[in-house]
Amino acid sequence: MKKLMYTLLIGLIAAALTACGSNDDAKQSKSDDQKTTQTEKQKEAQEKQEKQAKEMQKKLDKQKVDEKKTVAVVNGKKVSGEEYNAALSSSQAQYQQMGQDPTSKEAAKQVKQQTIDNLVGQTLLLQEAENKGYKATDEEVNKKLKETKKQFKTDKQFKAALKDAGLTQSQLKSELADSIKYQQYVDKDIQTPEVTDKEIQDYYDQFAKQSQSQASGGKEQSQMPKLEDVKPQIKQQLEQQKKQEALEKKVEELKKNAKVEVKL
Repeated sequence: MKKLMYTLLIGLIAAALTACGSNDDAKQSKSDDQKTTQTEKQKEAQEKQEKQAKEMQKKLDKQKVDEKKTVAVVNGKKVSGEEYNAALSSSQAQYQQMGQDPTSKEAAKQVKQQTIDNLVGQTLLLQEAENKGYKATDEEVNKKLKETKKQFKTDKQFKAALKDAGLTQSQLKSELADSIKYQQYVDKDIQTPEVTDKEIQDYYDQFAKQSQSQASGGKEQSQMPKLEDVKPQIKQQLEQQKKQEALEKKVEELKKNAKVEVKL
């Protein structure tokens, strides 16, 4: 009897263990299925995003012009389609950062106008800088080039980036020289009034008011930082705004005596 009971007990234990094993296998199988489904969904979402990105890039590329085309002539200086396309990409990116579609009918017109206006303005300012005798030395250009190269891990990556931008190293150095002359002129000749404490306070108060308005509209209000904690950032923002306004005013002055012909 004991032998029979022992045999039955062993059988019951074995059956129990088998059942547990089956349950564990079922749970594992279910978990694997869930992981597979989740992975597939992530893959589908990624593929969808990539497809949308490619479609958007095609639309953005359609706004470009022939690189050899002259899009404007500023005081006899031709502005090429290549320069326009580079500036266009920057304008398109700004619209996308603001959550707008730069390829929509109305936005496309604005992007085109903004791009050509920026190019004409930059050309006028650079011409003014050269007229005032600002120059970039080889030492300054090479220093700027070295700083640019530091952004890449290897020389191969740097050369690949140049190729993608459609630039040779010689062309890059020429652009760096222009940027140095431009910055010298802006720093020394474009004067802007000092940012006052009242302007900083007004900017802060306006931001606080907007934050409260969003909260009353049902949006969650983030805690406002103290003025002294964000004062340096606000001051820098206002300085940039004033500098931009001064540059725009200067461009308008230069346009009065300039010969500008837009061919786009």
